[in-house]
Amino acid sequence: MSAARSFRVVPADGGPLRVVVVGAGPMGRAWLRTIAENDDVELVGIADLTVATADEAAAEVGRPGLATGADAVELVRRTGAQAVIDVTIPAAHHPVTAAALHAGVPVLGEKPVAATVAEGLSLAASAQLSGQLFMVSQSRRYNDHLFTARAHAGALGRIGIVSVDFFKAPRFGGFRDAMASPLLLDMAIHQFDMARFLLGTDPVAVVCDEYNPAWSWYAGDAAANAVFEFEGGTRFVYNGSWCSPGSETSWNGSWRLSGERGTLLWDGEGVPTVQTDGADDPAPAEAAPGSEIAGSLREFVAALRTGAEPMGRVDANILSLAMVEAAALSARTGRRIALDEILDASFETALAAESDPAVREVLGAWPSVREGLSGAAR
Repeated sequence: MSAARSFRVVPADGGPLRVVVVGAGPMGRAWLRTIAENDDVELVGIADLTVATADEAAAEVGRPGLATGADAVELVRRTGAQAVIDVTIPAAHHPVTAAALHAGVPVLGEKPVAATVAEGLSLAASAQLSGQLFMVSQSRRYNDHLFTARAHAGALGRIGIVSVDFFKAPRFGGFRDAMASPLLLDMAIHQFDMARFLLGTDPVAVVCDEYNPAWSWYAGDAAANAVFEFEGGTRFVYNGSWCSPGSETSWNGSWRLSGERGTLLWDGEGVPTVQTDGADDPAPAEAAPGSEIAGSLREFVAALRTGAEPMGRVDANILSLAMVEAAALSARTGRRIALDEILDASFETALAAESDPAVREVLGAWPSVREGLSGAAR
């Protein structure tokens, strides 16, 4: 891909980065605790449509009296915040993030980038228009052992097959139990994105089968098998279930990378193991910037302070959500789906739905979706 586009930095002013968190639900409170543990970040406000919930969250993290409100941009202006962390539900990602970017505020958002790829494209164009960083917290990338697996994969030579088994049996209750495709739409994006990280290339097409075991407590299909073709012909095979009790895998899944010189195994928790023909020793691995959301927060701050390109920038992250939409469409139609089919259809939807003329102009200037998104690292 071409050199990454620059974004506006937030120069160090002698103090921590001042942030407003939007969304005070369970995940929002996890972010509040993570912020409290990072000396380079200061929480200055919490926004939630139910202000009383924001007040409760502030008290829970030992900050009673913290500035709260229902409007994130108003709260940013009131508190002098320098960035927004969007931890709202996916349906709210587009309006919350777009409003912040248009107000000249960088955003770190929970995955997925938006509820749909079309909305994600709109946000990518908004970030380009504003010159602000919009980074998606794809938190399972932030794992030292995953970084080790990527470094050691070089000893395998040409990689032909990447596979992951994901078998869990969580009983969430609530909205997931009623979703049409709970595994694909709510969880599989993590493994899909990890495959992109491990390979350093992007998906081309997918064939997917989705189903629901007879004993499943989910209303929708809670199991799926997907085979993605990646650039260069590598296949990524996803085999997953959210209703398989006993001998469960880790939340990261259980991985196998098969190459011309050997195999790498990773159980998703411990140190990966490599068995090769000995032609190349595994390369030394760099450490992740931190673990899970703490890692993405740390990288976001570093990017804003230095201009360094972070993982998960919106332009690059959209393809992870496109993998989800492509797999779901393949499962519904029973046919092979090219990722460009998803991108092109989403682009037309984004153009038709865009209400901001300036954002529509940015979208309309893209020669193609992939060219419009090029310039950000994977």
